[in-house]
Amino acid sequence: MAEWFGLKKAAPVPTDLGFEFSIARSPKRRSISIEIRKAQVVVRAPMGVAQSVLMGFLQEKAVWVKAKIAEQQQALALQPEPRRYVQGSQIPFMGEVLTLVLGRGARAAIARIDQQLHLILSSRVRVDEETQIRQLLSRWYQQQALRILTDKTQRLSQAMGLVCAQVSIKATRSKWGHCTSRGAIQYNWQILLAPEAIVDYLVAHEVSHLRHHNHSADFWALVASVCPTFKADRAWLKSEGASLSL
Repeated sequence: MAEWFGLKKAAPVPTDLGFEFSIARSPKRRSISIEIRKAQVVVRAPMGVAQSVLMGFLQEKAVWVKAKIAEQQQALALQPEPRRYVQGSQIPFMGEVLTLVLGRGARAAIARIDQQLHLILSSRVRVDEETQIRQLLSRWYQQQALRILTDKTQRLSQAMGLVCAQVSIKATRSKWGHCTSRGAIQYNWQILLAPEAIVDYLVAHEVSHLRHHNHSADFWALVASVCPTFKADRAWLKSEGASLSL
């Protein structure tokens, strides 16, 4: 275990909690929280909180932390090897399969023609070919996600008599979607790698949060009213979500 103060690494602190963690202190923080990403634990705390207090906090949360670590380790183990992109590679898009067609030119470009995704790689770009392909694909998927998810969200919101203030996208792996108290909805754009039914479930989930900012029985009843297959869709996303990555 190592403790971090800004960018400085302190000496390891012994622990018998059964997991390693680091401590990130900030003068702006007012409370203690635990963040677990990729099975790595970080305790975020104000500058003046004593080490003993942080250890006590972790001790109280140890069972939950170990469960989350095990859950994330299992998910990480199921993640496929990174995709390789070459001429003829196939990538999923809302239940369809698109075939990459690579070309070269002075300027980078990307366009879909039927079931093919044509990428023009720029001779002026200094990054390697695969990096350029990933950058073009990421940009294209994000553009499609903003267009498609905005349209689906606004259509469903209107049908349900609700108002969505804004739709945005972000490349986050911690959540597939988020609805703020102000009525703004944010999606993880990589959801477009899933079948369209899963995309529609995610939209139904987040739009339903415009009325119920919780996961109460009323919330799930509302989700079910617009997405009757939500249980199966939710289970699919939970089991297969780790594979939805460019």
